[in-house]
Amino acid sequence: MLKFLVFCLLLVTCWPLALAALLLYPLIWLVLLPFRLTGVVVYGALALVAALFLLPARVLRTI
Repeated sequence: MLKFLVFCLLLVTCWPLALAALLLYPLIWLVLLPFRLTGVVVYGALALVAALFLLPARVLRTI
């Protein structure tokens, strides 16, 4: 909701900039999408490594 109100304020005060932001937002989102996917993959790989290192401790704790 706050983003919408800021956009409305921008639209009232400087409508060309607001329209440019409205048109460029999907393009910027598409450019940043590979970085998000890379972040998810790196997070998953690090979680797997952490799980492998913590596995012996979990096994010993249950015995």
